[in-house]
Amino acid sequence: MTVDPFDDSSEAISSTKRAYAASLKLGITKGTDRSRAVLAMAEAIKRSFDDILEANTLDLEASREMAIPDLILDWLKLTPKRLEATVEILQRLGELSDPLRRVRSADYQLEDSQTYTQLMPLGVIAFIYEAFPELGAIAAGLCIKTGNCLILKGGTEASHSNAVIANALQAGIADAGLPLGCIELIQTEHGASIRDLVSQDNYLNLVIPYGRASLVQQVVRQSTAPVLRSAMGNCYLYWSLNGSLEMVRWMIVDSHCSQPDPVNAIEKVLIHRQAMPSSLITLWNSLQEKGFELRGDTELVEAFGQLQLAKETEWGSAYLTKTVAFKLVDSLEAAIAWINQYSSGHADCIVTESYQESRQFALGVNSASSYINASPRFTRNPARGDGVFLGMSNQKGHRRGFISLESLTTVKHIVQGNGRF
Repeated sequence: MTVDPFDDSSEAISSTKRAYAASLKLGITKGTDRSRAVLAMAEAIKRSFDDILEANTLDLEASREMAIPDLILDWLKLTPKRLEATVEILQRLGELSDPLRRVRSADYQLEDSQTYTQLMPLGVIAFIYEAFPELGAIAAGLCIKTGNCLILKGGTEASHSNAVIANALQAGIADAGLPLGCIELIQTEHGASIRDLVSQDNYLNLVIPYGRASLVQQVVRQSTAPVLRSAMGNCYLYWSLNGSLEMVRWMIVDSHCSQPDPVNAIEKVLIHRQAMPSSLITLWNSLQEKGFELRGDTELVEAFGQLQLAKETEWGSAYLTKTVAFKLVDSLEAAIAWINQYSSGHADCIVTESYQESRQFALGVNSASSYINASPRFTRNPARGDGVFLGMSNQKGHRRGFISLESLTTVKHIVQGNGRF
């Protein structure tokens, strides 16, 4: 039995109004003050570890009684390690340079004036999410760092965890002296329906849904405010004739190591029809030893008994488990066409030793990111660079690809005259 995690009410109106009023003040706050607030939020979360874990235990017990799916329970279950990783992300965000006020030269200039652009906050952002209690804290860090106010709306399965985390975040905001309303939590027991929240486009500037495809689609259908769609799972890999078996095996296994949500997990593999049967068997045996469930198209299932038949509906949907389906294709062109029709469109891969093939694939697949002989494994806090990521977007609208600090900003054009008229 699956429970709809969202209750009906109208608290969304008062929450968005408070957040909007706070956004007018937060948007002009100094970068050092916003950074200090993010660090204070990290400390508040750290002080609340025991309370958060206790609340999470209550959520897990209630969810098991309601027969919540095991997948959601895995997303819901917090551990000290997950909370420590959340604190590390907030601390890193607090130490990064201010993403706002960066001046860039405009691509046009008016006579007797200087034109430039600056990154500015969006204003008020709503984050609607299933399970994943710690993502509320990470979203809050990204929003406060970029001068945006945040409205959190989680599901009933994580109500206790979300409340304790939100209280800690609000305490950190208060300690830093930022305005009330910077972080709002819509309590599920008195909360608003998704429609109530996402239709507040007078005050709301962006909605980010995070969870299964059904939740994302629901938000997209009902929202009158702009939506930054996130995507998870159903990533494809094309195994070229000259591609390495070991590279394919490593990329599949490594892509499933992102915890707790397999954002970029490779779930479908397209194989050139002339591939050696012995290589396929070697790959499948290796994956089964690592606990993968294997499926295949009709042709492969008839030729190899160790595969289960993949239904037609499976090629366009995510498993979100350690399951991989395999399909034969006649060429790279056929692989690209299939991926463009059935992939989730946020991260697709190729294994090939041909530069020409790699370029054709990278330019041909309609995906936010392409990986060539590289694992698409997702991490929110990569060791290299300054990026911190909430998730991945597969759309071509507001932003595409990694959802980062810059994804939560907009551009303002400024024209400075020289006094002549």
